[in-house]
Amino acid sequence: QNKGGGKEGLKDRLGGQAGHAKFECKLCHVRSPSITTLKIHHEAKHPKLPFDPEKNAENVHEKYNGTTKGVAVQGTAKNAKRRKKEKKRAGAVS
Repeated sequence: QNKGGGKEGLKDRLGGQAGHAKFECKLCHVRSPSITTLKIHHEAKHPKLPFDPEKNAENVHEKYNGTTKGVAVQGTAKNAKRRKKEKKRAGAVS
């Protein structure tokens, strides 16, 4: 099982081709996790150009067919599994 360390977890730590950020500035290729953050970047670094998400942002997850399931997501998967178990137990007790 991949727990994020060693050779197995290397791909997750690197984030794959797309990385863990979802959007990329088409002007300077800086990556950003959300369109809001990209807008902040754009206003700070490219103040003379108006921000248009259609023109200035590229969704790298679509470009590279998603991202790797990162190690940080592992905790979320474990919690979802735990909640499902607890819900099942609560239903059996009632």
